[in-house]
Amino acid sequence: MSLIRCTNGHMFSSRRHRNICPYCNVIVDEPKMASQSVAVAEADDKTMPYLGEMDGINPVTGWLVCIEGPQLGRDYRILSEKNFIGRDEDMHIRIIGDNTISKRNHAVIVYDPKKRNFYLLPGDASGLAYLNNEAVYTPTELAAYDVIQLGSSIFLFIPLCGVHFEWENNQNGE
Repeated sequence: MSLIRCTNGHMFSSRRHRNICPYCNVIVDEPKMASQSVAVAEADDKTMPYLGEMDGINPVTGWLVCIEGPQLGRDYRILSEKNFIGRDEDMHIRIIGDNTISKRNHAVIVYDPKKRNFYLLPGDASGLAYLNNEAVYTPTELAAYDVIQLGSSIFLFIPLCGVHFEWENNQNGE
């Protein structure tokens, strides 16, 4: 069964939310099955590391860090291409606790891997997105440490990929 309980008593699906409680954002360590570990150890003569599946990993390209609002101090991963922002479960960047942020598509952050730059796009919801205190009506290029306001929350934009670093170049040993 994939239900787990956070330290605040909330039950949630670990398949859907991994180890982060969707109600209070607490990270939960899943209990290890001692009986399964013993059975595996007896079956194999030596222990081999499991490195996980490397195919299909979508590496982080940057972060949004909440510097004001209900999620103060929380970071949100920005992946390659379009990242839809909202409160709903199926949003790429899900910001809970701020009901002034639209449930779906409040804004979009795009990382263009060919041009190696980030853009902030207005969403199709009723709420506005602000970049450095200016409303965003058209795609606007982001720079390091830009300030983004969505609802009553304020975020700092921190890029990883760009002119100085790109995952594809790094994987080839360049």
